[in-house]
Amino acid sequence: MNRFGQRFGFTTFGESHGKALGCVVDGVPAGLFIDEAFIQSELDRRKPGKSKFETARKEDDKVEILSGVFEGLSTGTPIAMIIYNTDQHSKDYTNIKDVFRPGHADFTYFHKYGIRDYRGGGRSSARETAARVAAGAVAKLMLAQLGIEIESGICEIDGIKATNFDYTYAKESLIYALDPSVEEAQKEAVIKAKDAHDSVGGVSRVVIKNAPIGLGEPMYYKMDGVLADAMMGINAVKAVEIGDGISSASKLGSQNNDQIRSSGFESNHAGGILGGITNGEDIILNVYFKPTPSIFQEQHTLTCNNEEVDFSLKGRHDPCVAIRGTIVCEAMAALVVADMLLLNMGRKMDGIKNYYI
Repeated sequence: MNRFGQRFGFTTFGESHGKALGCVVDGVPAGLFIDEAFIQSELDRRKPGKSKFETARKEDDKVEILSGVFEGLSTGTPIAMIIYNTDQHSKDYTNIKDVFRPGHADFTYFHKYGIRDYRGGGRSSARETAARVAAGAVAKLMLAQLGIEIESGICEIDGIKATNFDYTYAKESLIYALDPSVEEAQKEAVIKAKDAHDSVGGVSRVVIKNAPIGLGEPMYYKMDGVLADAMMGINAVKAVEIGDGISSASKLGSQNNDQIRSSGFESNHAGGILGGITNGEDIILNVYFKPTPSIFQEQHTLTCNNEEVDFSLKGRHDPCVAIRGTIVCEAMAALVVADMLLLNMGRKMDGIKNYYI
């Protein structure tokens, strides 16, 4: 499946070393101002090669809108966007033409499809997430008109955890660090792993602000379930927490319940979602990325012919995929919220009457 979403959905296409990649966003209401400069700025946040903490691959990630926009406004028809690949080094992968890279999807893609695109993983490459960020930027443009904001940053790298969350600071940090007090230690951990031809994992923290009460479609399209689905679909993500997440399993109910007064909730352990429906509080997610599997150390693996070999990887790769991954988390969160907003519009007769009468 290459499509995500029901009412506000998108489909992506393309491979890491193909001519281009892109997306088709469907369900965008007509009349939305499509700010191309904003869409490009979102892609610039995710694009590779900006610092020593990222892959050295240099891609401008210039987006071109092909359809669905007229005189700056969405027409209500599918918005197609394309991003051309310009800095592929496919020769870097010739030594793994018949070799499965440990930790990658090479093994499973080959056994599922019987075809091996060894150039950077083909469709399974995180390069595809550029298209998700483009789609997410369109969703953000819609959410901005409703006062809904989505921010993110890195709250943990290599076990070094943030204790303060400054989303404004994260926007200017080279590693999108949320806590200035641990930023240097997190940077050092990335460079240490990179110098050792290794990699480190990290955690992205995402907050959705000002989402209205009532978003989420029980029973099988709950807000928390779809957010988790969206995040788990991002390359290298292995776990998602909403609210207090794992720590809530070790608490008493009296500690975990968010008590309520007429002024609102007294706490937010639930992370803004109850029964799969938003409760008006900030929606908070922690998204856990594994260490980048592309490391430059000799490893044991198999060939396509089931032969045991030892090999060393070549190429250009992120030493911590979570850093650029946090921008993708934001995009996917925006797409989920946009979809839920449209789904929720017809849940009450008052809403239908307001539109048609």
